[in-house]
Amino acid sequence: MSTATLPPTGDWIRSTSVKQPHAAAILTGAKTIENRPRTWSWRGWLLLHTSQQIDRPALRVPLIARTVRCRDLTTGAVIGVARLTGCHQDPDGSPPCTEWAQPGAWHLEVSDVQALALPIPARGQLGPWRPTEDLVDQILQQLPHLRP
Repeated sequence: MSTATLPPTGDWIRSTSVKQPHAAAILTGAKTIENRPRTWSWRGWLLLHTSQQIDRPALRVPLIARTVRCRDLTTGAVIGVARLTGCHQDPDGSPPCTEWAQPGAWHLEVSDVQALALPIPARGQLGPWRPTEDLVDQILQQLPHLRP
């Protein structure tokens, strides 16, 4: 399928902003969930956008520190893509689904994570948002095999 025949941008891909170092941990493939305050119905490809702020206290958490050691903590840019495959909450009293899970949070399940060779500066927002066609075109220049 050529780029010209792809569905409109908003129909197959979304974006979300994630603070560093959490975004870097997702990009390593180690962090397979992202904690959010509410459920998401969207499933499919998701651009990993880094917010402007770094969660500095998180850098002192051993699990995070080990995972992102020596990684660049780029902010304000799309740094990769992932497939959002599900969203769940752990039942009360049950063990967390992964060591990355926060109790009471909704857990976005991500897989097929792919890093961009060159981060793409972009403005983001909280929650899922639709990337512009120009931004998707820039992503496809680095990941031409990415398709709905």
